[in-house]
Amino acid sequence: MAGNVSGNAYALTILSPIKDGYTQEEIAYADVVRDCLQAWNTEQNSPMAQVPETYLCRYFVLDDVYCESLPGAGVLDTFSDLLPLVPDSIRRAVLPKEDHLKSRYLVFSCNFYCGPSGDLDGYLRAMWGAISDRIKEIWGYCYGFEQVDNADKFIVYMKKCQLPASLFFVGSNDDSLEEQLKALYLKQEFAKFAVDNQGLDAGSLKVNFQSFIQRVAPTNLIAPTWTAGKYRL
Repeated sequence: MAGNVSGNAYALTILSPIKDGYTQEEIAYADVVRDCLQAWNTEQNSPMAQVPETYLCRYFVLDDVYCESLPGAGVLDTFSDLLPLVPDSIRRAVLPKEDHLKSRYLVFSCNFYCGPSGDLDGYLRAMWGAISDRIKEIWGYCYGFEQVDNADKFIVYMKKCQLPASLFFVGSNDDSLEEQLKALYLKQEFAKFAVDNQGLDAGSLKVNFQSFIQRVAPTNLIAPTWTAGKYRL
């Protein structure tokens, strides 16, 4: 777990193999998953906005990866080609030219506020409780997910598909989601205030700033604040 945690943030990476099958309309399951995810963009907010403590996340379908196993024509590679110990034709013959995945994968990458305890189970349980129907829309086409019908089984399944993570979104990893949403809201509102009050005398600026502070309520994390999952200003 330690490698997945930085401060109070948890980096979660999930790769779930998608079944190699087709719908009655002869649409590949991987393409159905992709279409479902694309449709989320037409909604007012992402379904993930309903999942508590989600800093940010990304879904995508990984069709394949190409990993070149032959030399990349660097200086050392060129020098090794000249070595007489192993003929170049033999060396190349034993190396696969391309490596491919055996399945397409649903990839879920997420950073969330885990607190000092680094609690992954709590986040996944809250995720299931908030959007279990939406989860089934996309993970329902993945191998092994057909037995997942409650939060406990969802946690077990996700952990089986989890990969270690070491890269984090650059943000305030020690602040809760509520604190970060409030900070985003204050940043936007203060920028508007600065633009709207250019050139005013000190007295007018003071009065307007006092009114601004009352309106934005900096110490109130509940409201007004930035909306979680909001796509645009």
